[in-house]
Amino acid sequence: MTRAQDIALASELGVDAIGLVFAQRSSRRLDIEQARALRSGIADGIEVVALFMDNDAALVQRVIDEVRPTLLQFHGNEDEAFCRSFGVPYWKAVAMGGDVAGDALSHHPDAVALLLDSHAAGGAGGTGHRFDWSRIPGGTTRPFLLAGGLHPDNVFEAVRAVRPWGVDVSSGIESAPGEKDAAKMRWFVEEVRRADASLWR
Repeated sequence: MTRAQDIALASELGVDAIGLVFAQRSSRRLDIEQARALRSGIADGIEVVALFMDNDAALVQRVIDEVRPTLLQFHGNEDEAFCRSFGVPYWKAVAMGGDVAGDALSHHPDAVALLLDSHAAGGAGGTGHRFDWSRIPGGTTRPFLLAGGLHPDNVFEAVRAVRPWGVDVSSGIESAPGEKDAAKMRWFVEEVRRADASLWR
């Protein structure tokens, strides 16, 4: 997220996590000062996720020191040793939009969860495109978040079909890159909760 009003609404809606992007190639990229200001508006109990994509270790450490994220998300080619080295719990993105190795979900055993996104290896996320959900190996025991092409019209179907640990949305609730649409955000959260409730019936 890039705007205080969007963070305020997300906090009001009781989302589980809010992402702050530091990836150089992202249109949603924040600098440290912007991120610190936004972080102050995130309610207690909501995870603050700092997203990186092949950033250098010095920047990652500076974000940790000054923004105080509760989770890191690595979206590039970072290896396990790099991700672990900061001593902060992390999520690791897995590119599902290209030729995914069969053992991709076994990588990064120390990650709190994997984030399955629609980009191809080496590409950036946030494109608004979904991948073929049938490519997710059945019976996986790794916690994973589903990302890529989710929006209020399809997230109910996604949760029902895939049963992920969580869902990640960006462009699917935006009116412009980095600017969330309040009505879409409310609708998205309502659909996720409706899907969750339906699984327990």
